[in-house]
This record gives sequence, structure tokens and C-alpha cells, in this order.
Amino acid sequence: MPELEHPWSIEERCFSAGYRRVCGVDEAGAGPLAGPVYAAAVILPPGLVLEGLNDSKKLSPKRREALFDRICAEAEAYSVAWVEAEEIDRIDILNARMKAMQLAIDGLPEPPDMALIDGDRDHGSLFAVRTPHETVVGGDGKSASIAAASILAKVSRDRFVCGTLDAAYPQYQFAKHKGYGTKLHYEMLDRYGPCPAHRRSFLKKWERRT
Repeated sequence: MPELEHPWSIEERCFSAGYRRVCGVDEAGAGPLAGPVYAAAVILPPGLVLEGLNDSKKLSPKRREALFDRICAEAEAYSVAWVEAEEIDRIDILNARMKAMQLAIDGLPEPPDMALIDGDRDHGSLFAVRTPHETVVGGDGKSASIAAASILAKVSRDRFVCGTLDAAYPQYQFAKHKGYGTKLHYEMLDRYGPCPAHRRSFLKKWERRT
């Protein structure tokens, strides 16, 4: 079972610098053709060991679901936020990712002293992470807090797409592709055209060939 190699090293460096409430932040769903982009912020009890914790992309759906429940039960605080497809089209995906991450941080019961942000981007042209923060490239594979946030964001988005969106627009079979640009998804677009859940700015290539 894959696990983080040094899951608390980044957080411990923050604690040594005087920060006490350190949250991990990650997003999920930047690439799909449909649905919202999700983000999560998580504050874990220092040193908490969650067996199998890792980047959500490296875990099976079953393992992600199990860890989702444990994280929600054992985190000191967590928050999940999202930006809808219509707004993604209006402000672009980078701004939407930054907005979703800050919304997730703002949703915590108390503001964190430091946010650890997965990746190397902390701002777009319109929205930025305003909370004191540090970007961590590959953070979901290095930090317990970011890995936990990646799982909450991924599972929350998958549940919405496979549940709510699939029920609202069954003809697109969202539960099978989760909104990503698979062959099946493009076949459904060819047959039915886009629905309100689609990101029209992500469909330029499809529109050019139709």
C-alpha cells in the first residue's frame, strides 16, 4: 500500500517557525470538460498517522472513500468548496482554482496561520490565495495535510459528478467518465451536444470539428 515517505516534515518545519494552525490545500477537477472544480482545506492533529495516506491519484476509489471518512472524523478542521462550470467559463480555470482554494480556506472554523498549497501557482489574473501560504510542488505526495485535502477534494467532486450530475443528465453517463474528455464523453457530446454542466471554454476543439 503506497504511503507518504515523510508525511509531517513540511508541517513540522512550519511548527518550528512558530505557526500553529497549518492547513493543507488541494483542488480536484481542473481538467474535465464538465462539472465544478473542487478544493479542500484540512487541518490535521499534529503527527496523526493515517494508514495508506497519499496523493489521491495514487489510491483506489475504495481506499479514497475509506480515507475520506477517517479524515473527516479525525481532522481538527476541514472545508470543501467549489466553483461551478459557468463561472469557470467566465473567469478561466486558473482563477477558478485559486478562488476555490481560498473559499475552502475561508470555510475553516478558524483561519489558519499558514496554508500549504499543492503546486506552484498561488494566483491568477483575478483571484489569488490571500492567506499566508507556501506552495509545494508535488505536495499531495509529500505532505500529510495536502494529501488529506487532495482526498477530500477528489472524493467530494466524484460524488457530485457520479451522483447529482449523472442523475440530472443521465444521457452523458457522467458516472463512467466523471466529466473527463474520454472517447465515451465525446461520443455523448456528438449525440446530445453540451448541457448546462459543460464548460464551454473547454469544448473549443470539439466545437471546431462539429
